[in-house]
Amino acid sequence: MRTALALAFAISVSATGAVWAQNAPAAAPAKCDKPDALGVARVVEIDTTGGPGFGFEHFKAYDFLRDKEVVLTFDDGPWQGNTPAVLKALADQCTKALFFSIGKHAGYYPNILKQIVAGGHTLGTHTWSHKDLSKMSAADATAEIEKGIAAVSIALGNKPVAPFFRFPALRHPPEMVKYLGERNVAMFSTDMDSFDFKMRKPDQVVKSVMSRLEKNGKGIILMHDFQHATAEAAPELLAKLKAGGYKVVQITGKTPIEPKKEYVDIVLKEIGGGLDESRPMSSVIKTIEGN
Repeated sequence: MRTALALAFAISVSATGAVWAQNAPAAAPAKCDKPDALGVARVVEIDTTGGPGFGFEHFKAYDFLRDKEVVLTFDDGPWQGNTPAVLKALADQCTKALFFSIGKHAGYYPNILKQIVAGGHTLGTHTWSHKDLSKMSAADATAEIEKGIAAVSIALGNKPVAPFFRFPALRHPPEMVKYLGERNVAMFSTDMDSFDFKMRKPDQVVKSVMSRLEKNGKGIILMHDFQHATAEAAPELLAKLKAGGYKVVQITGKTPIEPKKEYVDIVLKEIGGGLDESRPMSSVIKTIEGN
């Protein structure tokens, strides 16, 4: 099953299993005017042809991280208050993350979604409504995936989306793994789940991530910008990563994915097509009588 993917991925694998891009090198990390910031150590470009999988919890073919390297990933956004706080913490440290957006949330807060891209981060998708695809028919699960892609594209102004996807609850039915391979979308599991959705205090989130990272030495870290405790924890967590000598790797995709028109039409019908938040609310809605 993975033979075709290995050929399509255009990589070379060392004797230790490390993965190195064989194509033209990715762009250098953006310059940072804060010499003590965490920054970005490497930018990795992935050719997602055939739908390769990443994250050793479920996919073990590609071990591309070096010792003390991490990939910061955030699920379930965008969300008012929380996602902007995470973005500010990342900007303060001149570092980048990979976000997996829920389609409905993209429709709620398109301007926040645009801030993710404007900040130089990578934006993937996480279904339309965060349903467990393993409990759905193939047709319904396909619609969940495609509507999520369409919604994020619409929210960004009908632009293509990074070819990255994460399954809700990390449950990946084989038929959907095959489908994403046919769509040339890479699948992300995780090396370390922070379980931040179970936490209410930021210090718990920091402790959870750092203790797992100290044990593993490197890895793709799963967090949620939907969670308030994670948003509050982000500044301290990034500072501790810097102090611990960890380095951030940013993930980018070689070829973005275009949404399918039939699902764009479905999403526009469901949300009413009102995703243009370029005008501030005060210029659209004004109280003319009463308080």
